[in-house]
Amino acid sequence: MKKRVVILGGGPNRIGQGIEFDYCCVHASFALKEEGYESIMINCNPETVSTDYDTSTRLYFEPLTFEDVLNIIEKEDPIGVILQFGGQTPLKLAIPLKNAGVKILGTDPIAIDIAENREKFSKLIERLKITQPPSGTAFTYDEAKKIARKLGYPVLVRPSYVLGGRAMEIVYDEEALKEFIEKAVEVSPEHPILIDKFLEDAIEVDVDAICDGNLCVIGGIMEHIEEAGIHSGDSAMVIPPYSLKKNIIEEIKEITKKLALSLNIIGLINIQYAVKNGKVYVLEVNPRASRTIPFVSKAIGVPLAKLATKIMIGKRLKELNFTKEVNLNYYAVKESVFPFNRFGNVDAILGPEMKSTGEVMGIDESFEIAYAKSQLAAGQNLPTSGNVFISVKDKDKPYIISIAKELENLGFKILASGGTGKILYESGIKVKIIPKIYEGRPNILDYIINNEISLIINTPSGKKPKKDIVSIRTIAVQRNIPLVTTIPGAKATIYAIKKLKEIGLKVMDIKEYYKFKKSDIDGCNN
Repeated sequence: MKKRVVILGGGPNRIGQGIEFDYCCVHASFALKEEGYESIMINCNPETVSTDYDTSTRLYFEPLTFEDVLNIIEKEDPIGVILQFGGQTPLKLAIPLKNAGVKILGTDPIAIDIAENREKFSKLIERLKITQPPSGTAFTYDEAKKIARKLGYPVLVRPSYVLGGRAMEIVYDEEALKEFIEKAVEVSPEHPILIDKFLEDAIEVDVDAICDGNLCVIGGIMEHIEEAGIHSGDSAMVIPPYSLKKNIIEEIKEITKKLALSLNIIGLINIQYAVKNGKVYVLEVNPRASRTIPFVSKAIGVPLAKLATKIMIGKRLKELNFTKEVNLNYYAVKESVFPFNRFGNVDAILGPEMKSTGEVMGIDESFEIAYAKSQLAAGQNLPTSGNVFISVKDKDKPYIISIAKELENLGFKILASGGTGKILYESGIKVKIIPKIYEGRPNILDYIINNEISLIINTPSGKKPKKDIVSIRTIAVQRNIPLVTTIPGAKATIYAIKKLKEIGLKVMDIKEYYKFKKSDIDGCNN
């Protein structure tokens, strides 16, 4: 009789727990079949490929609870259980299943708990002499208030053991902190609230890596387009990094390998970093497959989830011919897809709580065109002419000047709100200042309704936005006008528009791009 392995799926799809994890579970099932094992899938979502009748040897359409999973394991008698592909949902079962005598394949639940537990993880970070933002944990508002005062506002606050940044916020004062604490207790009453010093204007970086306990290989280093503070599931990302210095990239690689080997990772690991003033900070370590695994796998042409599965059942990276990072001669950009046009009163801004419901990828020899392709795929048709409306918060006003000048040089006409318009006018830019919605007409809504706006650049303030600003963003989304809500996103957009005007788009099969990668890999392509 063939050996059996149980795979725990991700459960119901929802924001933060999407099909990226289902992709990993399906690849795990395929990998097990290739190695002569029976795959037993446990999942309860009819809208996924993992619950198709022919994906696994057997499918149990049951809830991902400790009791249900244990009953199936007792019936099937597998050699072990894979739980690092289903996101946070199965990860919560790691310790209870291990305590019940179940063999967990891959990374040991003790290592998972070290990465998830703030105090244990901080001790590991200190021992390895790695830098992370100052932080603390609290169970009550009074405890949180003391920690936030010590760290200094703004702070990033979140419940522990949640996925998708659920109930995560950047808070700027004690009133907002109190509101958060009330919500956080409802989300995760048995776990503490995590409080981190928020690194404003930092570059965020995601790294996916694979490890067999002895060797760690970087899958991909993804530089976020948006600054730190935007959830990694919502931020546009690029492989390879397009602005980071070589010494920073090398430091990130070194830290990733050090953490993976210290935690004795068997399979996949995802680490999130922030880079500020040339200093690298570790934000979070996820000892599991991340939602970026499908993107990285497609970008580099290596099925990472498949390889990780084979490692969990005893293979080594050397046996799988994957011992070196893939170096690309092209750029791949991941962009998120949002459901804002389906919800009329939802503000189309990004933050630490995940809002996207899908993702697309653009690939090209140049970063600018790869970014343009990703925007096109996500439904944002970047204009090459027309009127641009600009309204940014005070902190962003110095940075918008060069962007507006570039737009003017590209032939766009600039419209702006009063405060932004004044800065642009004083900088020698031709700008038409239009009144706020409540001040008179024609205002920005009139221009939008008359189809006279091709692009909107609007960065929200950290506090609650004014109603007129929210309505501008909402109507822009409803009318499919490209909307940019961050300065880094605006810069990338302008680079892309400029390149589009110069050379336009060309299409090439993804397998043609794979021929351009520099690597020693054989037989690993998707």
